[in-house]
Amino acid sequence: MEQEKKKARLSILKRSDHNYLIPFVIVVTTLVALWLLFFAHNSVLNWIRATVEVKSQEKEMARLQSEIDRMQQEIDDLRNNRDSLESFARDTYHFAAPGDDVYIVE
Repeated sequence: MEQEKKKARLSILKRSDHNYLIPFVIVVTTLVALWLLFFAHNSVLNWIRATVEVKSQEKEMARLQSEIDRMQQEIDDLRNNRDSLESFARDTYHFAAPGDDVYIVE
């Protein structure tokens, strides 16, 4: 009796009616993969865009940090060196020392 049931189950699986299952699984798997790659909220394309954005932001942060370091060095020079402070004031604000001749060119 058991063997007959097993044979019946095997014969059902061997029938050609079930040949539609493999193409169906392939189509569904392909559709799910395409959905995950392109259309889902956390798709691969969004992940790649985010990675590129993070790298560009890290480059921008490094550039700004180097600019901050340069400005901090300039501030330290202006605080500690009177000659550099005087030179900065003359160049930036057009200051003149007593006794200098000032020419205004328009």
